Amino acid sequence: MIFLTVGTQFPFDRLVRAVDGLCERGLLQERVFAQTGAGIYHPRNFEAVASLDKRTFDRHFETCSAIIGHAGMGIITMALDNGKPLLAMPRRKKYGEHVNDHQVGLAARFEKLGHMLVAQEEDELPAKLEQLNSFTPVPRRPNPEMVAQRIARFLESLQARS
Repeated sequence: MIFLTVGTQFPFDRLVRAVDGLCERGLLQERVFAQTGAGIYHPRNFEAVASLDKRTFDRHFETCSAIIGHAGMGIITMALDNGKPLLAMPRRKKYGEHVNDHQVGLAARFEKLGHMLVAQEEDELPAKLEQLNSFTPVPRRPNPEMVAQRIARFLESLQARS
């Protein structure tokens, strides 16, 4: 089962509609189950609910073969922590899906590191879905020393300004 999740804060009908279209065209052979959030689009080709309680969400996450979702840090981290292949499509400000385009850069960076696959737009989804079948995410390795160094440089820059 592929778990499509778009979060609960903002609608992401563009992704839900695109995945529904792929199912209709027979490009997704595996069953899809979705958490569609606050959107108004109701898929015709797979089962979907607006929201799930945490326990049910976690169960779907654990049992799925792959995740399709938005490119938020929460879903990215959860996929990496569970070793699940993730195909993400960033929410975009121009479509009213978010307040800014921070997911675009975040997704590109994590894809470059081999942590996930990214379809920046709907027309990229079919090719990325083919890759998802054999994609194994590169595990993320925390680097607290680097984080500490970045924080130190930032604090030093603040001190230099005063």
